[in-house]
Amino acid sequence: MSCTRPSSADSPESNTRRRYDLVAARSDRFAARRHQTGAARRMNEIHPTAIIGPGVELGDGNIIGPYAVILGPCVIGDDNWIGPFVAIGQPPEHRDAPHRSWAAEPTGPGVTIGDRNVLHEFVVIQQGMDRATSLGNGCFLMDKSHLAHDCALGDGVTFACSVMLAGNVTIGAGANLGLNAVVHQGRSVGTGAMVGMASVITKDVPPFAIAYGSPARVNGINKVGLERAPMPPAMIEHIASVFESASPEQISGLLSEEIAYYRSVRS
Repeated sequence: MSCTRPSSADSPESNTRRRYDLVAARSDRFAARRHQTGAARRMNEIHPTAIIGPGVELGDGNIIGPYAVILGPCVIGDDNWIGPFVAIGQPPEHRDAPHRSWAAEPTGPGVTIGDRNVLHEFVVIQQGMDRATSLGNGCFLMDKSHLAHDCALGDGVTFACSVMLAGNVTIGAGANLGLNAVVHQGRSVGTGAMVGMASVITKDVPPFAIAYGSPARVNGINKVGLERAPMPPAMIEHIASVFESASPEQISGLLSEEIAYYRSVRS
């Protein structure tokens, strides 16, 4: 395949096709290097139609489905399942973000993804503007979930279909966001919190809280999440009393203090 610069006589369609082929060729070379494994390495299963761009580092045992597109800089750990049409590492949807040629060398903070994550069809994870967009371990993102630039997800996060995060959102470990939930830019959803379907998060959600509505309001504690943490029944009841007695402005700080105290005693 020729990699020379196309002449001005070439059609826009042929120019686009040539750039696409160049990226695909680089992806093939990168995949071949990654798959020259020793006895301790496990193969990645990459569908022939998937595009793995330059600057993408893959661990072992990943499954990457049809027409997935992963652009660098991107570091992906082990044993992830990446479904059809997943898009990882595309430019941030930000007016100041550069939108380069598909054949350009990778630049920017990129994306980091841990181990054992499941990304269903049409999940989008954009690369960061100021820091890498990051996903922890053991997360489960259902189809059409959207992570904008600079978002950070902890371990064990669950997104139902079409959850949308604006830029610079932080989701704590074990949080669960329902169908079509939307989180405003710069907000955080605490560890173990549960957000109801179609909720619009405009303020931070405390750890282990249940929040729902548009705009969402805290409506109790996630007892199931606390039990899975695990927390003893006495501590769960104590945290419930905090919700009953504290004002909404106090809940986040008080609850975080109670959980930190329990963990310090347990450790």
